Amino acid sequence: MASLYLSNYDASSEQLFFSDLEDKDEVLLLESNGAIVGFTTLQFFDHDDNGRTICVVYSGDTIVNPLHWGQQSLAFAWITRIGQLKKERRDVPLYWLLLVKGHRTYKYLHTFGRTFHPHWSSGNTELKTLADALARERFGSDYNPATGIVEFKYSRGQLKPSIAAPTEMELKKESVRFFLARNPNYLIGHELVCLCQLSEDNMKPLTKRLFLKGLENGYS
Repeated sequence: MASLYLSNYDASSEQLFFSDLEDKDEVLLLESNGAIVGFTTLQFFDHDDNGRTICVVYSGDTIVNPLHWGQQSLAFAWITRIGQLKKERRDVPLYWLLLVKGHRTYKYLHTFGRTFHPHWSSGNTELKTLADALARERFGSDYNPATGIVEFKYSRGQLKPSIAAPTEMELKKESVRFFLARNPNYLIGHELVCLCQLSEDNMKPLTKRLFLKGLENGYS
């Protein structure tokens, strides 16, 4: 995992990678012919939102070998796992906290959810307020609420420019242009704080089916 991550990220190290990994609760792996070609890490924690308990899924390091871009197995496994998590605590609202330092990661919000923060065509004051609170709690003074960006003094990992740069085709997408405008310093490790409620009502059709699969079958 460390080798895959460091081959695609600058301004990081094995020490930083393992320190982040130690903080997480689970890892989802993408394998091909017995080799790890992608992964995403997850951490689960509760948060007191003005007297209301919510559960937060915080996504950590995520990478897929460029040779395997386009596959959906990792994303499908992720949303199914979220359904399993929801089954364990049906009455507790569930949110996804995601720090985004690349436009390809940002697109998953639009793939999974109907509404999320920040969105290029609509604002959600409730989500923004909660995102600000979560980011201040986790990142302290490194978080800039005026921009919604975690601005680490020293980068804790940034995609290599050859991987991070959008193609001409990708630049035609509104979501890509929005991400680049909101996080212009992503190439030096700045991370856009994003938040999405993970509920049946806020799911796209395909996402909803996978979420319900996890919800019905539970953890295995």
